[in-house]
Amino acid sequence: MVDAHDAYQQVLAEMKKHIAGKSETIELMFITIVANGHALLEGVPGVAKTTMCKAMAETMQAEFKRIQGTPDLVPTDIVGYAYLNDKNEVEFKKGPVFTNILLVDELNRSPPKTMSAFLETLEERQVTAGGVDMQLPMPFTAFATQNPLRIEGTEQLPKVLADRFIVKIDVDYPNMQEEEVMMRLKEQEGREETKKIIETKDILEMQEKAKSVSMSDEVAGYITRIVNATRTDIHVVMGASPRADLAFMHAAKARALIQGRAAVNIDDIKFLARPVLSHRMAVRSTGGIGVHGIIDGIIATLK
Repeated sequence: MVDAHDAYQQVLAEMKKHIAGKSETIELMFITIVANGHALLEGVPGVAKTTMCKAMAETMQAEFKRIQGTPDLVPTDIVGYAYLNDKNEVEFKKGPVFTNILLVDELNRSPPKTMSAFLETLEERQVTAGGVDMQLPMPFTAFATQNPLRIEGTEQLPKVLADRFIVKIDVDYPNMQEEEVMMRLKEQEGREETKKIIETKDILEMQEKAKSVSMSDEVAGYITRIVNATRTDIHVVMGASPRADLAFMHAAKARALIQGRAAVNIDDIKFLARPVLSHRMAVRSTGGIGVHGIIDGIIATLK
């Protein structure tokens, strides 16, 4: 039986051999997997988003596939397509979505129709073709990246679609010390393979364990007050939906589990406030505070 806390510490230590810094980002990615959700990674190009996803999959002996978002990407490029084989029989060519860990680079560069089809597949965790429903492999977690600015043909992901992701992880520039470590790690690249820490069956076991982590009425009430506060703040045009309450619950239980605790605490909710809420809120441009400032203000105000 896998120990979630020990497994996470080993995965973190292994990834630190290949990634400079990013401890909080790695923790949020691991939480996403244990919570059986999907995550949106936002950051400028070149800050190791793809490298982290691939390295995490390797530590878990999980199948990893990557899709590059482009303006001509169509739904069949993601989910697959039906065709007639040599025997004049209909067969289905599975797309890259049939994997354990999927990375979609620059999702916001894809056409709206493709984005909608992709996110619908994530929500239902199945692909329907020719009247047949095909379940995606288990476990299955998707990480989608987007650029924070509208540059070179990208558009901000619509809130109604972004709401499907359990968290949004902001991947910032490394500090100077981390950047120097990154160069040294790249010098050693290829000389040491990523160690396999856990298996996919261990992930499924942790996902089941996370469901049994307890959450008190006090913590549940705190979550609902935070979410409700996003709807009444004067700087907010659109607050968080009820999906935010569920995202808090699932992610907080996963965090408690990997930290070796049997119950969620208030600090879990505070830690997750920005990742859970920032992509679900639309704020006024005249506020001058920014979405993170608004969330921090809510957390500081509520007792």
